[in-house]
Amino acid sequence: MSKVSKKKLLSPTVQHPAARWAFVLVLCAALGIVASYYWRVFYGLDARGLAPLAVTGFCVGLSILAGTAALLLRRVKDFAKRGTACILLCGTLFVFANPPMQTPDETDHYLRTYAISMGHFDFDAERGYPEDVNELVAAFPGAWVNTHTSAGVGTDPDTHAEQAYNTTGYALKQYGKDGRVESIWDSFTQYLNWESRDSAADSVTEPISFLILPFLPGALGMALARLLGFGALGCLYGGRLVNLLAYAALCYAALRTAHKCKPAFLCIMLLPMSLYMGASLSYDATLLGCYYVMLALLTRAEWDDRTALWYALACVFANGTKPYINLLWVVLPFVVRRSEWKVRFSRAVYAVLTAAGALALTFGVEQYGTLLRHNYGAIARQGGTTVNGGAQLLFVLKNPLRYIAVLLGTLYENDGFIGQLGLFGWKDMPVAFISLTAPLVLLAAALLCTPSADALGRRRTGLLSVFGLVYAVGAMTAMYITYTPVGMVRIVGLQTRYFLPVWLLAVLAAAALARRALAPRLTAEKAAAISVRLCGWYAFAGAALLFQHYFVGPVYTIYK
Repeated sequence: MSKVSKKKLLSPTVQHPAARWAFVLVLCAALGIVASYYWRVFYGLDARGLAPLAVTGFCVGLSILAGTAALLLRRVKDFAKRGTACILLCGTLFVFANPPMQTPDETDHYLRTYAISMGHFDFDAERGYPEDVNELVAAFPGAWVNTHTSAGVGTDPDTHAEQAYNTTGYALKQYGKDGRVESIWDSFTQYLNWESRDSAADSVTEPISFLILPFLPGALGMALARLLGFGALGCLYGGRLVNLLAYAALCYAALRTAHKCKPAFLCIMLLPMSLYMGASLSYDATLLGCYYVMLALLTRAEWDDRTALWYALACVFANGTKPYINLLWVVLPFVVRRSEWKVRFSRAVYAVLTAAGALALTFGVEQYGTLLRHNYGAIARQGGTTVNGGAQLLFVLKNPLRYIAVLLGTLYENDGFIGQLGLFGWKDMPVAFISLTAPLVLLAAALLCTPSADALGRRRTGLLSVFGLVYAVGAMTAMYITYTPVGMVRIVGLQTRYFLPVWLLAVLAAAALARRALAPRLTAEKAAAISVRLCGWYAFAGAALLFQHYFVGPVYTIYK
């Protein structure tokens, strides 16, 4: 028997396409049955009146769809296309797994996007919305979990002893052992039945939000949903889907542009936290995409006029969306050596022109928001009267050592923010599995970037690492100056999503260290293939767990 025939005989891989499809889909169906049984038994779905067949059918159907998508993606050889397909498929799951208005500030983003979709490109504090929008906002308050959190003292049914309870972090709670489970399904019921109620929800008006450009993708999605006859809830999902398309398009551009460390980029794009923001109405969808495009461009060996143009456009857009802190990105092209710089302008002139464009858009957006603003009156400082940017900046300059202590203390209290990659909602929906495993997935991505072909060089890696540190400290300092009461011992308002580009840079730095220590034999092509499987399935698990925590369990039982 020849060596080739013997290898085929001993190989455990299913060779025939039809047999492979049958094996994978049957396996997925079996896993779906196991998952449905786990949900029904562990979280008591049968006792809540949910039909076992419906739960099983949902889990089996989702599992089969996931298996089908994985098999189809095997036929796509181009890394960027495969990665983008994973982003779209898993992002779509996040669109529907995440309940309405639960992404940070999504209520304001929804109202501003809805107004733009109606053709309103000015800002009027007295302009209202259709009734179903009022009902949707009333049914789904932001930070739903915190809104429905309760604390008190109950009586243990077995020992009859008094015990304190606190439902923080639980989206579902039950009063008594056999009582009704209060969940976010109640909000869907409240909204869907609003026309049959006698009382109407309070009217909402346009929010204190004066941006137009980053909300255009979502507005397009809402306009299409309204054209198809959908109401306020359908518009929300339509806006999320088109926003996801914009995020995926930018991610595709980044994956196509990156010449090195592609697994790191795909990992950060498919992180549950990234998809959570990309599949929402937040302007962070396009902002994160711009970050990834800029960093991908910095992996290229040489820069020409086209490279410089795309970087400038992404940088200017990022500054128009979130101004001032993103001016730091203007200096990053200096990591490109002079011998690698093939642009018609010098790096210094290019940086000045990019900064000028960024500031021009920033001031233009601010002036536009001021001139086209009606009936808002005096807008109170966010954070209250105890927040004063000038006084806080002076405090930092006078007390640098104290401020360093504030920085370190804030990092300690927030697990360095790398331990909060599974903290969703308005920091009120913790998914422990993701928080525990996300750092390991980032480490795996770093190891997948260790082939010698992915080396960025000491100089570029070092400068990017320094930038990551400066950007992280700058983001924290910006929040301390603009949102935190003067002299406070911790920084208010920081969230993990602000540091996603920092974790990407950290992965690149870790890959450089691992490359020197391990001397791996892994090829770049094999690493890219592994990263699609690893990060794609991890994103799928993230969407499933987010859905589980909002709609299935765990359930906190309150005994009174």
